[in-house]
Amino acid sequence: MSGPPVQRRRVVVTGLGVLAPNGNDLPTFWDALLAGRSGVGPITKFDASQHRTTIAAEVKGFDPEAIMDRKDVRRNDAFTHYAMCVAREAASRARLDMEVVDPERVGVIWGSGIGGIQTHEEQHTILLEKGPRRISPFYVPMMISDMAPGMISMDLGAKGPNYGTVSACSSAAHALGESARKIQYGEADVMVTGGSEAAVTPISMAGFSSAKALSTRNEEPERASRPFDVGRDGFVLGEGAGAVILEELEHAHRRRAEIYGEFLGLGFTADAYHQTAMAPEAEGGARAMRIALQDGGLEPSDIGYVNAHGTSTPMGDQQETAAIRTVFAGQTDSVAVSSTKSMTGHLLGAAGAIESIACIMALKSGVLPPTINYENPDPDCDLDYVPNEARRVQVDYALNNSFGFGGHNVALVFGRFTG
Repeated sequence: MSGPPVQRRRVVVTGLGVLAPNGNDLPTFWDALLAGRSGVGPITKFDASQHRTTIAAEVKGFDPEAIMDRKDVRRNDAFTHYAMCVAREAASRARLDMEVVDPERVGVIWGSGIGGIQTHEEQHTILLEKGPRRISPFYVPMMISDMAPGMISMDLGAKGPNYGTVSACSSAAHALGESARKIQYGEADVMVTGGSEAAVTPISMAGFSSAKALSTRNEEPERASRPFDVGRDGFVLGEGAGAVILEELEHAHRRRAEIYGEFLGLGFTADAYHQTAMAPEAEGGARAMRIALQDGGLEPSDIGYVNAHGTSTPMGDQQETAAIRTVFAGQTDSVAVSSTKSMTGHLLGAAGAIESIACIMALKSGVLPPTINYENPDPDCDLDYVPNEARRVQVDYALNNSFGFGGHNVALVFGRFTG
């Protein structure tokens, strides 16, 4: 015998934190998006002269010792440094005081597609050059993807649900959706969630390049990421992190927290099709969007803005366009679509976090970020991509898409908070 239906609790956003190639905190990042400012440039983290692609969207001017002591910096990979930075910013903006809230009701779910690959590369070199006895005792905890949520929980004192999500480019979006469910069904009152990635490394660049996934527009870095443009030739690898504080509505009201927006729905699907290619016309992505809308009690006509996965790959952008056309059949003229990857590059497992933040800020501010470098429309990509300049228009609901290798699809729906 089934029990009575569970009443879902409302989930709102009370804190945001960003470390991106075009901004090291939320205000700087948001200003950069609205100004159409790219974070792509020549690679500085290693000598890329032998690589086909010599550009990336790197984090700039970040000092981990500003947030961690030197010992902890040495014992953690850069993706964890990034995670702790944005989690602190988001918690600060949320005015999250563990002396006031119940720490056992505060959890952390965090996404990273690749985790500590920088550490893995460095330690493998040591193994080959100096032998197994010289491997760091911290190699394993530095490398594994779940160390980011672990370190965030230790830093903030959060004792609730705690784990990592790994689903390639959908990792952070899965983390946000999982976190919302924890609150909706009463397992937590506050969740610190998001994703981080620090994969601008020699082997990552070489691997994506060998797969012919990366742009080779090396002479024009800021123009290399050009989603939906007919001249696109691959994505630009990016790095960074985004953090979102999700909170049960009444809990947020009792704390008198500022509310940035509301989480409304999620859709998780699988393509069951191919290791790296989307199913034809992004069929799995279309199902994810439909499920997310249904989960949020919305119709396609309610959505005013879609932050697309929009990686700037020839096939991917075309397939996602087809999926959006399918879901918003007959209504595509009334929905604006943009890809902020045109400015940040592709942050892999962290993408769903900073792109959800872009949705939340668009709802709150009444301004939609553009798709820059959109100069020559592709006939197969025929939506309103908010070309090149931000657009001032108030929308009430936004949808964010994240699609990952392995056929992982996530769609998240956010709403403008009106009380």
